Amino acid sequence: MVKQTTIQNEISLTGVGLHTGKEVKMTFKPAPVNNGFTFVRVDLEGSPVIEADANYVVNTQRGTNLEKLGVKIQTSEHVLAAFVGCDVDNVIIELNESEPPIMDGSSKFFVEAIEKVGVVEQEAERQYYVVKEVISFTDEATGSEILLMPSDEYQVTTMVDFGTKVLGTQNATMKSISEFKTEIADARTFSFLHELETLLDSGLIKGGDLNNAIVYVDKEISPKTIENLKVAFGKDSISVKPNGILDNLTLHYPNEAARHKLLDVIGDLALVGTRIKGKVIANKPGHFVNTQFAKKLSKMIKIEQKNQVPVFNLNLEPLMDIHKIMSILPHRPPFLFIDRIIEMSDNHVVGLKNVTMNETFFVGHFPGAPVMPGVIIVEAMAQTGGILILSSVPDPENYLTYFMKIDNVKFKHKVLPGDTLIFKCDLISPIRRGICHMSASAYANGKLVAEAELMAQIARVN
Repeated sequence: MVKQTTIQNEISLTGVGLHTGKEVKMTFKPAPVNNGFTFVRVDLEGSPVIEADANYVVNTQRGTNLEKLGVKIQTSEHVLAAFVGCDVDNVIIELNESEPPIMDGSSKFFVEAIEKVGVVEQEAERQYYVVKEVISFTDEATGSEILLMPSDEYQVTTMVDFGTKVLGTQNATMKSISEFKTEIADARTFSFLHELETLLDSGLIKGGDLNNAIVYVDKEISPKTIENLKVAFGKDSISVKPNGILDNLTLHYPNEAARHKLLDVIGDLALVGTRIKGKVIANKPGHFVNTQFAKKLSKMIKIEQKNQVPVFNLNLEPLMDIHKIMSILPHRPPFLFIDRIIEMSDNHVVGLKNVTMNETFFVGHFPGAPVMPGVIIVEAMAQTGGILILSSVPDPENYLTYFMKIDNVKFKHKVLPGDTLIFKCDLISPIRRGICHMSASAYANGKLVAEAELMAQIARVN
């Protein structure tokens, strides 16, 4: 079992936003379990929170930009990649502007800050999405494609083809997240000269300079462009070196562009909100295809989690057998619909019923085509929950349980003779004044067959 983690202490960094050019202070703070990554705009009234959630992505022009209720976070990917790469699950990221500082255009300085304060384990277990089959997304307009396939750990491969002589085709691979700090974190963002000219004309990259972006010269550079670049970057001179890179920036790796694309993939897929056990293969990745895939994966995970069938060892000795159940519940055959209680805590209970052809309701429901009535499944879930509520009093034999409300009932699959039904009931709120409000689910054959919200009350027998 792997525990969730957060940083040990808070730490601040300052710099400028790449596109806004504004001075930014960013503070990383420890966060409670299951918090995930949350951005907090401390410069705005009420310090609004924007969760790192793929569903908040509003555009992907020159970065992954989030917006919630009109509050924006720009270019979130480098910071998020650093936390994933440092194996951190929960952190609060405070900003006094909309955009994190660009630093050197990589995740390097964020990783160094995380390592400086250290990472600490938390009590809760880390949840993973274990990939069981190939999942894909293709952007038809660009031909970009992302595949996610089964693997024992999180791996990423990026394959990029920029169609230019100066850069051409590059690949990069991270076989384990442990490689991120040394092999990926310091890969810097990059741009082509023709893109740079467009950004300058649009009033963007106000915080850019030749120390935080690699500029590949993919066209002949005019004297006018040189003058504009000198002004934009505050340089007395601008030149193109033999390797086709603007000015004299030295590459960290021959395939630094592909490694940075890999870094972006990790940061963008952090928006899924769940750790991934699988191998990502990204062909011509970009923020649009990355975040579209993140949205698709996030939706799939939520559906699977909702329909996920709990696994219980039915061979273990039950917590309660039928005799113990009848000492607590007032119900008796033929209206007793649970055979065992498998487990129970202060806020949940799990029960079991073996459905046989001998059930009385199969006589009329339906002759020749026996199907367990939905109302009986609901009653069985309620009886399971009744064990939980009656166990909260010292003399359950002196109480009866009564339905107060049933909401959001859904039947998804038929229950037939020979099926084993498992019922799981979880308290929605603490039991007060004998009133129990719970969510209930019924499972059979590895599927969710029914669910409902139930409210019941126990009352002392006169």
